[in-house]
Amino acid sequence: MSRPRTPLRTVPAAALAAAGLGAALAGCGSAVADVPPGKTAVVASFYPAAWLAERVGGSDVYVRTLTKPGAEPHDLELTARQVAQVEKADLAVYVKGVQPAVDDAVHRHAKGRSLDAASLVRTLPPPSGDESEIEEHDGDRGHADVGYDPHVWLDPARMATVATALGDRLAKADTAHAAAYRQRARAVAAQLSGLDRRYRDGLKDCARRDIVTAHAAFGYLAERYGLRQVSVAGIDPSMEPSPKRLASLTREIRASGATTVFTEKLVSSKVAGALAREAGVRTAVLDPVEGVEKGSSDDYMSIMDRNLRTLRPALECS
Repeated sequence: MSRPRTPLRTVPAAALAAAGLGAALAGCGSAVADVPPGKTAVVASFYPAAWLAERVGGSDVYVRTLTKPGAEPHDLELTARQVAQVEKADLAVYVKGVQPAVDDAVHRHAKGRSLDAASLVRTLPPPSGDESEIEEHDGDRGHADVGYDPHVWLDPARMATVATALGDRLAKADTAHAAAYRQRARAVAAQLSGLDRRYRDGLKDCARRDIVTAHAAFGYLAERYGLRQVSVAGIDPSMEPSPKRLASLTREIRASGATTVFTEKLVSSKVAGALAREAGVRTAVLDPVEGVEKGSSDDYMSIMDRNLRTLRPALECS
């Protein structure tokens, strides 16, 4: 359950400046006031972390998600109140490298009370490419420079590993419900293992292995199931390809026989759509499961299953 509340440590000056000192001070007190008694307070950085926390934690936890539903998570800037929520949480669940603002808040305010999913699994290096062929918009933050691809949640097997570790961490934070946390973690891991089997079976016999994606989010999925990711943008979706890169991609798509350029829901499809038209192929949505729109009945499992149904015809799988 929630740990004893201690006086708030210093909130970063940038957060106070953004929110206004008065609002920051008022927000700190209310940041934890709505946690129900007896609940373990969990802060999740964005949707995949929240999905795991809610399923493993069940009715024993109170989960706050720092990223609003339907928002692109890489652009997140934390308010002073959200920084206070990280500071006061019993556990912060995140993926280091996706959201620099969260990484900083956890480092400053939640040492020893955080679970970084990327630290629990074998990571992949960032996708290789010529940085000169990527254009960054003014003000784009991008991923933190962590030296690896942070999109670990798109491999169900890695997610199962994280689920098990999360059950253990919650069990240590709230020993009264330890057995329930571990039992739910085993159930979630089993569901993810079933998803992994569906992908292995569904992508086992395909005429094509290249997936052309809007940004380089699918490296773990590609590695797990023997695919090759060709990305329009890098691991940060705000980084657009140069005209030289687009021309190279067009030639590569035509040479490979790829049938589809995959777009995403939470980022603009303008560039990927233009590439598809130039290459003479269709588009389809391949969701990196970075967020779910408010009111949607989708969850991690349903989106990943839909991604599989999208991939199979595009890759001409039998």
